[in-house]
Amino acid sequence: MLWYPYTQMKQLEELPKMIAGEGVMMHLEDGRSLIDGISSWWAVIHGYNHPVLNAALITQVNKFAHVMLGGMTHGPALDLAAKLVQITPPGLAHVFFSDSGSIGVEVALKMSIQYWKNLGYQGKNKIISLRNGYHGDTFKAMEVSDDSDFTRAFADVLSRGFVLDIPAGGFDADTATVQAAADELEQLLHAEHRHIAAFIVEPVVQCAGGFNIYSPRYLQIARELCTKYNVLFVFDEVATGFGRTGKMFAAEHAGVTPDIMIIGKALTAGYMGHAATLATTSVFNSFLGENYEKALMHGPTFMANPLACTVALQSISLIESSDYLQRIAHIQSIIREALDNISSPAIVQKRTIGAIGAIELRDAACLNGFKAFSQQRGVWLRPIGNVLYLMPPYVISEQDLLTIINVMKEWIGQIK
Repeated sequence: MLWYPYTQMKQLEELPKMIAGEGVMMHLEDGRSLIDGISSWWAVIHGYNHPVLNAALITQVNKFAHVMLGGMTHGPALDLAAKLVQITPPGLAHVFFSDSGSIGVEVALKMSIQYWKNLGYQGKNKIISLRNGYHGDTFKAMEVSDDSDFTRAFADVLSRGFVLDIPAGGFDADTATVQAAADELEQLLHAEHRHIAAFIVEPVVQCAGGFNIYSPRYLQIARELCTKYNVLFVFDEVATGFGRTGKMFAAEHAGVTPDIMIIGKALTAGYMGHAATLATTSVFNSFLGENYEKALMHGPTFMANPLACTVALQSISLIESSDYLQRIAHIQSIIREALDNISSPAIVQKRTIGAIGAIELRDAACLNGFKAFSQQRGVWLRPIGNVLYLMPPYVISEQDLLTIINVMKEWIGQIK
């Protein structure tokens, strides 16, 4: 029997079975079709069965589907590394590939801790993270995440670092609110910087933790403070990268470069698992030496898989050649206007940025039965806790986008 993720298998009900996809449509075995409102966990940005991406994969698979990166290299890996250095914030000059976002985070944290050890520092191994943040399901990623549903079973073996709150007030928070949060960060850094290796954040938007949006100004101040106190600044852009927040990368809202950045999910447009951890030359150079003692001893079997690199390169080409950022801005305007017209005493807050729209409700019980309700109306959505959200593919039509939001509106309208 197939073991499904994030599921109490004892309560498993019959699941819809997808047999084909086209654009934003998911075609099911029972004859129904659903509009994908969440890009299949935020990755399928160009929709399903894209002819250009399919063709790129067919061309590559007819050459070779995989080769180990240990002691060998290949064109797609070299080309993708060069392209990522070109499009990410300036200064991120070195690319380490892996096979999932969680592993990309593991690599980033290993880099952060070993960086200081390679430079001769002792005991500089704690990590600061943000409340409600989520960075993956592997062990080090869980240690810097803040969600009891994901980590409860392992609480007694996780080695936690420090956890801080994001600034209140959203994207446009006032200066005093942002400064108050920044002051808390500086107090912690002043007291503990000798033990802190890195500060990891999901820049601007915390996705799986509830789609909390905060001011880019906080990132600017945090960048200055991390530099001041000799702490690495790490951006987890697994969910926010490749246009999701309206910029190619969320870091661009703040105009800062982290020391390390992780990307995944939309990197391969949802065609297969792949991730990349990028680092500055300063970080990279700390791993140079005469033997393995300073080397980064990590190497996923499928890192830089040629198929994954090929489809990633073609996906980036589509983004650059089709004016996707303008398309995402249009999606944002539609979501924002439509969500403004949804009202209910059950709503706590509505949040929108780029191709993300979220409605926080008073409790998770407000969404009991919603998944079946939305499927009956031809829409695929999967709430997180008490948050009903959409993160559609960028190729979605205005009509399909409004259909998704109208299903959300209809459900919220009948909450008692």
